[in-house]
Amino acid sequence: MLTRYAYTIGLLTALVLMPTGAVLARATHPQLGVGSQYDTSHVYVDPDKVDSFVSSFLGTFGGTSTKQVVATVTPTPSSTSSQLLQTPVGTVSLFGFKTPIPYPFGYERTGYLVTDMDQAIAAARAAGASVVVGVFPDPIGRDVVVQWPGGVNMQLYWHTSKPAYAAFETIPENRVYVSPDVVSNFVKAFLAFSQGKVVSDDKKASGIEIGRPDDTFRRIRIESVFGKMTVLVTDGHLPFPYGHETTGYQVSDLAATLDKAKANGATVLINAYSSDKRQAAMVEFPGGYVAEIHSLSSQ
Repeated sequence: MLTRYAYTIGLLTALVLMPTGAVLARATHPQLGVGSQYDTSHVYVDPDKVDSFVSSFLGTFGGTSTKQVVATVTPTPSSTSSQLLQTPVGTVSLFGFKTPIPYPFGYERTGYLVTDMDQAIAAARAAGASVVVGVFPDPIGRDVVVQWPGGVNMQLYWHTSKPAYAAFETIPENRVYVSPDVVSNFVKAFLAFSQGKVVSDDKKASGIEIGRPDDTFRRIRIESVFGKMTVLVTDGHLPFPYGHETTGYQVSDLAATLDKAKANGATVLINAYSSDKRQAAMVEFPGGYVAEIHSLSSQ
């Protein structure tokens, strides 16, 4: 009995004296992200709008598209055109479904490349996410759709052959709208999974950023290996088009970019406004995809 007691005390003492980082290293999963350039915004448009969206989006931001293919990218029978639009400010996975879209596809906002699918699923579940579409094969790898607290759906993907994409000139923002009831759980879960950090938490951000200039709201900015995220905490009283955008794109010259967007068939829904040391606007591209576009202020 004395020997067992002495062993227990010794073990507890060793854990207390062990550097904190060493204890945390055993308690956390390995980094599963690859890089922000592998974070793709999922965009669904009608088949007859695919080409006009591609022309408008690339005409606005520059970049190139992979060859369009027709494939099944869901675990149940379906058919869609698929292509990857790669620009200096963000990447789009573009789908033009030729069949009805199987549920819940179309609700996931983004795809994150992970180094190990099984570990990623385990880590997401451990962090508080639920798996809403179990792992399934696609033509070039494996996929799963997870849902974070607050109903935020994301697709995780793994490629059989590791892709090699150029780094972005500016990293896009994943824009997430959640309620005050779930924001703490959402942030805690996503940080645990991504091993990211909160870079700002403004509880009195200007309501002009959500179309309510006379009000304030809470805005949290997060950065991780997966890229940037802006969490907008609201009561859901959002005028159109706020809440429809899933991605914010940073450009060097907002006015020039908006001119390009209009010249290439896009519509400026919200004219440029100033807030949080940036100029921002909301744009709708052919096919209905809404994006926030911003540039940093010179001050």
